[in-house]
Amino acid sequence: MKTTSMPEKHDIKPGQSLDLLKELHILTRDGRMNQDSRRKLKQVNHLYQFIEPLLQEVQQDHSDICLVDHGAGKSYFGFILYDLFFKQHGSGGSRIIGIETRDELVEKSRALAERLKFPGMSFLKQSVAEAIDSEFLPETVDIVTALHACNTATDDAIRFALKKQAKFIVLVPCCQAEVAEVLKKNKGKALAKNTLTEIWRHPLHTRDFGSLITNVLRCLQLESQGYQVNVTELVGWEHSMKNELIIATFKDLPRRRPTERLNEIIQLLGLEEIGWRFSAANDSNNFIPQ
Repeated sequence: MKTTSMPEKHDIKPGQSLDLLKELHILTRDGRMNQDSRRKLKQVNHLYQFIEPLLQEVQQDHSDICLVDHGAGKSYFGFILYDLFFKQHGSGGSRIIGIETRDELVEKSRALAERLKFPGMSFLKQSVAEAIDSEFLPETVDIVTALHACNTATDDAIRFALKKQAKFIVLVPCCQAEVAEVLKKNKGKALAKNTLTEIWRHPLHTRDFGSLITNVLRCLQLESQGYQVNVTELVGWEHSMKNELIIATFKDLPRRRPTERLNEIIQLLGLEEIGWRFSAANDSNNFIPQ
């Protein structure tokens, strides 16, 4: 049985809307919080600590911020981000756009934003891939987030961010199976050629190595586009095995070396058939974010 208690002071940030936390079912109607809710709030608030400096940096350059959140789900993060930063520090033109494929979640989020009077929040029923060329999204955005966007949706979010010339990209990858499947398919052929194949010979290792190498390739892809990439643990998400946080900042860094490394790893591991997914080539090769 879940125990319910009053929230402690450090659980809720100064100025954080209790009405919002109740709407998100983090607080009960009488202002109490169970252990699961406390953990959920801690997760989102912890992630906010990483995002807040990025928002502040964008605002130093221009007042209006545009953030697109892919795989928004119930938009816990978007609502809390709007409540903590956009509502208090954002200008009238700042906005958060949530991208989600499930109709009922999009409608609920729209209704909640209207009820809370969060005019800068909007939601689109689209897949991440569809959003790349969507007429309903601006040509450029400042920040792209994709938190637990499953499998190749994270790669689509990267493609979206590159096309939209995002200054910052924040990813918490999830459920990466595509690379592992290719490694498994080509395992017999590779075993005869390269002793490194022993790293993923056993099925459990294939899955884990596939997940690891997917994120390595994503980081190299971003670096090949001039981004500075930082990878860390998202401390505080103890209940999730998907605990890797990737933050990319466009610095217009040299591209040649990471591009070479990216291609070398793809060839070494026999991943040519899906190499396009991590390709350094795109329409925004030489962009400079506004």
